[in-house]
Amino acid sequence: MSNSQVVESTTVANLRDLGGISLPGGGRVRPGTAFRSGQLHRLDLRADHAVSALGIRTVVDLRTAFERASRPDRVPAGANLLVADVMADTSGAGAANRLGAAMADPAKANRTLGGGRARQALEKDYRSFVTSASARAAYKQLLTALARPEGGPVLFHCTAGKDRTGWGASLILLLLGADEPTVRAEYLAVGPAVRAAFAAQVATFTGAGGDPEIADAVIGVHPSYLAAAIGTMTEMWGDVESYARAGLGLKDETVDALRTRLTA
Repeated sequence: MSNSQVVESTTVANLRDLGGISLPGGGRVRPGTAFRSGQLHRLDLRADHAVSALGIRTVVDLRTAFERASRPDRVPAGANLLVADVMADTSGAGAANRLGAAMADPAKANRTLGGGRARQALEKDYRSFVTSASARAAYKQLLTALARPEGGPVLFHCTAGKDRTGWGASLILLLLGADEPTVRAEYLAVGPAVRAAFAAQVATFTGAGGDPEIADAVIGVHPSYLAAAIGTMTEMWGDVESYARAGLGLKDETVDALRTRLTA
């Protein structure tokens, strides 16, 4: 079992190549085809040679309209940008964004999010990644983009690259046949990069009296989050194969093409 490969970018946080992750039967995820990251608002290909060398041809932005307007993507020249808003259906998702905003008011956050409530809200988000109409449409769009050989290397991202992006990476690996320990290891592997990226915000929050447990729930990646998504998928659709077809509406040929393209 191996994790994704870190790409040492100077302008994109939490950039990783899923290539090299072990699959059953001795296979691996094909390097250079599927990348995950945080937002691309600081991308500078002239200065960031590590990213320019990837040859990204498709970018899938999983963020909300507000996030996209606040920090627009800088997309590599010639790359196709696809908007796949996981949380457009705000009735069933969006706790992560609300919690992030709540951290600006530590006293209020302590009153409203303490006692495990922040984690519970994130777990609810993860269940909605599986069930909400907007999330299912977004992940269908992501998986379809990855299945297209003409799409070239694909980079998908949200804001921090851990929640919406983390479930997207998990779905990809599950469809490629990876076992749950492998999926879980990849999901958790981004934790240090995310903590480093948001260290200043966490320090400000806790320095003003904010509960470190709340900050950890919002910034961290936790096994219970991924378990909430996988458990919901299993409860409602049985397995990832049924979810891909009945839940996301993917055709057999798309799933086959995804596996062919991403498996080495």
